[in-house]
Amino acid sequence: MDFRRGRGKEELEINLIPLIDVLLVIIIFLMLTTTYSKFSGLEINLPSTDAPPAQEQPNEIDVVINAQGEVLINRTPVAGRDIESIVAALRRVAPESSEKSPLVVINGDAKANFQSVFDVMQAAQKAGLPNVSFAAQTKK
Repeated sequence: MDFRRGRGKEELEINLIPLIDVLLVIIIFLMLTTTYSKFSGLEINLPSTDAPPAQEQPNEIDVVINAQGEVLINRTPVAGRDIESIVAALRRVAPESSEKSPLVVINGDAKANFQSVFDVMQAAQKAGLPNVSFAAQTKK
């Protein structure tokens, strides 16, 4: 006996609403349990070279920045750490009458503040010394 004779065949359909609910719960769970880490700094190695050390030139200004951020120009400490003090010290040691502007060589400590290096570069630019170079240690 067929009791469904008067009825037509019902079309099968997949109910997607429960599937969407489950997927949203999984996405929310993943978003809440994922850890996001922000790196505050990068670990870098100072440059090194295999080339023989360059001969010191008479037209060279040696600037040393130690780990505390103190600046020494030609082994003489600069009174202040601000840019204007560094500009004044660079102008004192720079030869006034020369064909070529002197080369400013920056020797920065590995733990020196990066801002100190930029301050020296900006001071060299303000002092009219466009040639800036960085010293590198030789490989052992």
